[in-house]
Formats: sequence, structure tokens, C-alpha cells
Amino acid sequence: MSVSTAARAQSVCSPLPVLGRDVTVPLVTGGEVTYAALDYAASAPALQRVWDDVAAYAPYYGSVHRGAGYLSQLSTDLFENARRTVAEFLDCRPDDQLIFTRSTTDSLNLLARALPAGCQVLVFETEHHASLLPWQDVQVSYLDAPRTPEQAVATLERALADRAASAQEGHGPALVCVTGASNVTGELWPVRELAAVAHAHGARIVLDAAQLAPHHPVSVRDLDVDWVAFSGHKLYAPFGAGVLAGRADWLREAEPYLAGGGASRKVTRRADGGVDVEWHDSAARHEAGSPNVIGAYSIASACKALTEAGFDTLVAREEHLIAKVREGLAEVPQVRILSLFGDDAPRVGVLSFVVEGWNSSHFAAALSAEYGIGVRDGLFCAHPLVRTLLGSDPQTQGECGAPEAAPGEKSLNAIRVSFGAGTPDEHVTRFVTAVAELVREGAKWQYRTEDGRCVPAV
Repeated sequence: MSVSTAARAQSVCSPLPVLGRDVTVPLVTGGEVTYAALDYAASAPALQRVWDDVAAYAPYYGSVHRGAGYLSQLSTDLFENARRTVAEFLDCRPDDQLIFTRSTTDSLNLLARALPAGCQVLVFETEHHASLLPWQDVQVSYLDAPRTPEQAVATLERALADRAASAQEGHGPALVCVTGASNVTGELWPVRELAAVAHAHGARIVLDAAQLAPHHPVSVRDLDVDWVAFSGHKLYAPFGAGVLAGRADWLREAEPYLAGGGASRKVTRRADGGVDVEWHDSAARHEAGSPNVIGAYSIASACKALTEAGFDTLVAREEHLIAKVREGLAEVPQVRILSLFGDDAPRVGVLSFVVEGWNSSHFAAALSAEYGIGVRDGLFCAHPLVRTLLGSDPQTQGECGAPEAAPGEKSLNAIRVSFGAGTPDEHVTRFVTAVAELVREGAKWQYRTEDGRCVPAV
């Protein structure tokens, strides 16, 4: 460890308490070890604070809105207070709406359903599928992967300028969709600069903050984005809820995302036998059915916990862990870390890499089975991005866990390690040690392919 890294280590806090920190798992080589959860980018463990808050509320759980009973009224207050807490966490504008959804994917599909007629969407091919795919029913332009933040801004500027130059009179509005931090490389995107370009051309912008919000403060006003979406399960609140927050006008004017109770203010029968519906124009318009009160409350609890811990402190500690991983992997020549923007690009605690001579699924399986370390392998629901990053690194067909490739295509996958506010230093130390040992000595166990996955051979 370098002097600078050691100095950072002394200045940062302990990890936030999370569930599962003492769970032990068996090793195929014998014995047990404390599980090292290093797959935060998929789902972060629940904060102990979140779990405790939910457990304390659970006996008082009731259906929200319109209930006359004490538990219903208490739950309604808790649900709406959670909405205010999350809006404060995101530094929303006074007239913004905050809608509780199921996930980032659900949030962006909701927004896609609310787009005005003729709206064009511009999205980089580097996005997670949650923000790459919801726009199939509208005109969408996919932008090539940039290799620097400046190139990202220039690419968007050029695309919007070309759109304006070729637009017919009365053309529809435009929406830009961009991630805050890549779920593959962890690199931070120039959101504020992209928002400025979008607004300069009369377009709006939605921020996919699924990987950003757990690691850095997200201010709707400071970043000047029109909407932000994120998931609770990546924010240490695994109870099936997400958030879409931002401008209210398109949301108020759109047909409800789901039709049903809660979204409707008034329903009357017509003389012809049909029904007339008056929909709410508040967030309730897109929250039909019984809301996920515990999910919303858990997100609010996580927001409070992260705010109280202080993002300056959390970011400093995470930068220490990132440096530790990067320095450890740099000592293994066979490892290549994937990057769009280069080694010096600021990032959150998400890194993907490949190991020369190994299929990534095989390597990830060995980390789990022989070291008790949980990482992820594959294309990470960001297939175009990972294919771009791995275009020159084919992996041997038929090797354990090697994914099937279409004729003429290369077999591609990578390994992703991700961590956050609940990660102990020991887990990161064990990870870099295990990587070096596997590369140097090879796996100690035999593995086979089962349902496309590499698993230990019995």
C-alpha cells in the first residue's frame, strides 16, 4: 500500500453496519469463511439501520390513504413523510413530483409512457438496459460510446444541433437519458455539463442514478436535471421500491402508468354503460394500487442514514477502497481493468476486469467456491457497452462457463467487483489476494458448466 493510500485509510470512517456482515459460507476446499459481499452494484446489503426501522414499524403496518383507522392514518403519514425525506435527499425543486415505483427500470418505463407525442429520446449506447431499452415505442437515437467526458458532451451537442438543423416545423420535444455512474466501469459521467447542453437546445434530461445515489450526493437542482431515477435495493433498502422524481408537467398530462384504485379521483357510470374517470394530478396518478409502504419507508431510512453519516466521509472511505483494489490488481499483469474514460477518471466503487487465460465465469466461480467472495460475471445488463470494451478480447469457446456466442461473434464476458458504505477493508484485501493467488497458482478445484454457469464439480 502506498503512503498516500495509507494516509487516506487513517482518515476515513468504519463501514456502516449492514446485514450479513457475519454470515459464513462453506468452501469447496473445506471449512467456512466469512462471506465477502462484493456485488453491491447488483444489490447492496440492507443497512442495519434500515432493517431496525422497518422492524419497529412493522407492527403498525396498515393500508395507506383514505383509511379511518389509527394504523392506516399512521401509515399514511409515514408514507408521505418518506416522500418528503427522499425529496430532500435528492434536493428536489418545490414543484417537483416524487413517485414511488418498483425500481429504476420501472421508473424509466413510467417516464417513457409519459413522453409527449413526437418526443425524441437520445441515449448513449453505454447505458444499462434499464435506461437503454424503455424507449422502444418512441423515436430514439443511440449515441456512440464516448472515450472521454468531453467527448460525451461534444457528441450530445452535435446530435442535438443536427436534430435542430433537420427538424421540421412543429417537431416534438427531446429527452436525453444518461447515467450518473456506469454500472460496468464505475466511472462518473459529466451530468451537469450534459444537462447544460440539453437545456441549451431546449431538450430535457433524465438521470439514471442507480449507481450514483448510493455513493455520492445527488442534487436535482445542482445537477440541473429534469428527472432522476434510482432503486432502493442498490441504496441499502431491499424492499422492492424505487423512485422517479422531477418535473411534474409531463407526468400530470400523461395517462396513468397503471389504471386502478388510488390513481383515480372520481369514477362515474355513463348513460351508454361505460365509465368516466377523473384521474389525480398528483404523484398518486402513477401509484395505482396499494403502495409499497415498507419499500418507501426503507428508502427514506437509508437516505437518512447516508445523510447522517456524511457523504464527504463516505466518499473518502470509498476512494480508499477503490485505490486499494486498483493497486492490488495493478500488481497482476494478467488483469486488465475496463474503462471508457481512462485510469484517472473519477469513479464509484465499481470495477470490471478480465484476466488473461481465464474465462470470467470460471474465475468468478473460483472466487466464490474457494475464497467465499461474491462478485459478478457476464455482460452486466449493459451488453453494447461491455461488447465495446471487450471487442478485442475473445474468450475461449467451450471453457467452463463460457457463454454461447452467435455464429461469427466472439464469446465475451467480464468480472465485476463492487462495494460501498458497508464494505470492510478485510473483504477488499481478501479479494486482491485471491485474484493474485488464482492467477499465480490456478484453481484448486475442478469446475463444470451447468445451465450456462460455471459451478464446482461434485
